[in-house]
Amino acid sequence: MQAPITSQPMIVGNVMGHREWSTGLFDCFSDCGTCLMGYFCLPCTMCTIASKQGDCACMPFCVPGAMVALRARIRTLGGIRGSICNDCLVMSFCGGCAVCQLHRELNNMGL
Repeated sequence: MQAPITSQPMIVGNVMGHREWSTGLFDCFSDCGTCLMGYFCLPCTMCTIASKQGDCACMPFCVPGAMVALRARIRTLGGIRGSICNDCLVMSFCGGCAVCQLHRELNNMGL
């Protein structure tokens, strides 16, 4: 006779996150290299973020809402507090600064 199958929760961390972003949204000058790359070649920065996440480098230009999805993914993997609504608003109104923040966060996470 087989033992009954029991389901285990797959949550690996707190859904709400346990920390804040390592740098603020407008801390662009804390990393001048990222700031310059984001200012002069924002598409290159976006492609770098996607490829560091293991996605195709062209993903930000082929998938609608890709940067919101990448921000949510980085936030979730890093255990950063926030919400999808906040991610959407930040990417909509402060996109360039948010892309630089994502790049700095990945660097600070060691990716």
